[in-house]
Amino acid sequence: MTERLATLGAVEAGIWHELGRCVADKAHGWRTPVLATVDGDRADARTVVLREIDERQKQLLFYSDERAGKVHQLLHNPHGTLVMWSPALGWQLRCRVRLVIEMSGLAASSRWARVRLSPAAQDYLSPLPPGTAIGAPAPPPPPHDPVARDYFAVIEAAIEAIDWLDLHPDGHRRAIFDARGARWVQP
Repeated sequence: MTERLATLGAVEAGIWHELGRCVADKAHGWRTPVLATVDGDRADARTVVLREIDERQKQLLFYSDERAGKVHQLLHNPHGTLVMWSPALGWQLRCRVRLVIEMSGLAASSRWARVRLSPAAQDYLSPLPPGTAIGAPAPPPPPHDPVARDYFAVIEAAIEAIDWLDLHPDGHRRAIFDARGARWVQP
């Protein structure tokens, strides 16, 4: 985006355009947002990789090992915030989301069919859950049955609100898109 967007409609369209781009462009700043969830009485945050977007459903999708801490957290409190920054655009995006995990069924199995033969499959095949203490990094795992789904899970993030911030030398701008509608707010 080289021009500054002037209307709320253009900003919202620009946001979804960039979300669509970031799924395919590994260098896009929004491809790896920070996901914040609730862990008991504390916040917890980590980087995730956006895998798909659905503008019509207002949904973002990423993968996880079903034994990961974030999965346990979202099963107890399904709310989170995704924070993205694009230096190229000068845009920050905060998306308040409702999180749903799919550990079986079509959502998980159809995506596993695409992932299972890639190097990324190893992320979901470890016999140890993420965060398990180990003595030293393990050598590469032996070949694994590429059909087994093991611990692969899909997390769907349904967007409840988008907070867009445009940091620009000519003046910062901010807009909110949620159930109350679209509106400009003070940055």
